[in-house]
Amino acid sequence: MPDDELLQRLRRFHLDAFPQYREQFQTLVDEGQHPTTLFIGCSDSRLLPYLLTGAGPGELFLVRNVGAFVPPYDGSYGHHGTAAAIEFAVLELHVSRIVVCGHSHCGAIKALYGEVSPEARNLQRWLDLGREAALPVQPGPEALRRTEQRAVVLQLERLMEYPMVRRRVEDGSIALHGWHYVIEEGEVHVFDVATGGFVAASKAKSSGTGPYAPYVEHDGQVLVD
Repeated sequence: MPDDELLQRLRRFHLDAFPQYREQFQTLVDEGQHPTTLFIGCSDSRLLPYLLTGAGPGELFLVRNVGAFVPPYDGSYGHHGTAAAIEFAVLELHVSRIVVCGHSHCGAIKALYGEVSPEARNLQRWLDLGREAALPVQPGPEALRRTEQRAVVLQLERLMEYPMVRRRVEDGSIALHGWHYVIEEGEVHVFDVATGGFVAASKAKSSGTGPYAPYVEHDGQVLVD
């Protein structure tokens, strides 16, 4: 039976790609990982954090989920993968940045305005984490773009509910960053705290930091009271 495509890719990595990074990986094994950034991104296959940031092995601690959502710090203490990753990154790895990265054409955001299969019970509950970002309108391109960006800011607000995050943001040891990646343009728009909006990275003065005041859009609507 011929080898399947994934097996061929694994072999190419071992033979062609890995030797270029062998010493770097060995150092990461010997000295442990010390990533500087927790990257919370959507699971969408078109979002490529390492390509987007130019990061190499050991630089990013990655969390991927549907919609790049952050669960609330509600004291339920269960099987919460994203919450556990936030705690591990902050308390054990001592990251200095947390990035929440949403993107254009996000299926999770579209799902906020539509119906989800009744079999997807976990997905239905998970989408509740984005519903506050939805607008009371029919979901056209502009409404979806705004909702995607509003959802990013909503997750930043939730991050500030984590005591270990808030403490480090307030003492300046952690910076929060909200990004919206426009896939078709190859441009990341960063949340600018000073203006309360998103600015293309090619024009922004910084990649954004927090804590965050209530998010006021250009039409005066407040996202978080």
